[in-house]
Amino acid sequence: MDLITVCVDTSDRRGSVGLRRDRVLLAGERHEETVDFSEWLLPAAARVLARAACGMGDVDLFGVATGPGSFTGLRVGLTTVKAWAEVYKKPVVGVSRLEAMARRAWNKEGYRAAFYDAHRGEIFGALYFLKGHDWCAVGGEQVMAPGGFLEFVEANCQERHVSWVSLDPELLRSVPGWRSRELRGEDILCPDWALADGVGELAEERAQAGRFTSVLELDANYVRRSDAEIYWKGRTDSAR
Repeated sequence: MDLITVCVDTSDRRGSVGLRRDRVLLAGERHEETVDFSEWLLPAAARVLARAACGMGDVDLFGVATGPGSFTGLRVGLTTVKAWAEVYKKPVVGVSRLEAMARRAWNKEGYRAAFYDAHRGEIFGALYFLKGHDWCAVGGEQVMAPGGFLEFVEANCQERHVSWVSLDPELLRSVPGWRSRELRGEDILCPDWALADGVGELAEERAQAGRFTSVLELDANYVRRSDAEIYWKGRTDSAR
């Protein structure tokens, strides 16, 4: 029987929703940047289901990006998927958007570095290496200046080849130290930013291994605090 997966990525304005059947993307839709995720996601999912001639009751699995990314966008995506899972009694797998991106790299082995714009002059990034059948993050997911991420990767990889994947390659190409990576034959792959498909692919892989995510434990990984938290902390600190 075909596996039907609804996959959702609302990590930043370049979000998407898709439907995969038998591990192939049948239909998908990109987020329109002028529309809030809270207004867009449910109608977009309905359109995707209609194009694939499926109903929500036909879905076998929900895959959702847990971040890192926008506080508001991630809350909308995760809350919606939680509601679907509870109403339709179907399993969920939450996955890292950075890992889904890293899976798009060309090389089969070695190191993979994925990153994208986190604003405020920083990027979300992670460095992965293959351990057995899993890609493991070195030092976890991070938020830092592009130059700091390049230094982190170089410190951990030394002379070994790195495959780079990013939605915002210019942020690292503008760093002076990047030229040395280019001279080694490295470049930055810029994947299709409709990443729901990659999220769904990784979710299916985890589901096949029985690695589901409890709806109660499904939560966002922001990596850093939201603007609201920073503002509130600033107010409380100044009041002391």
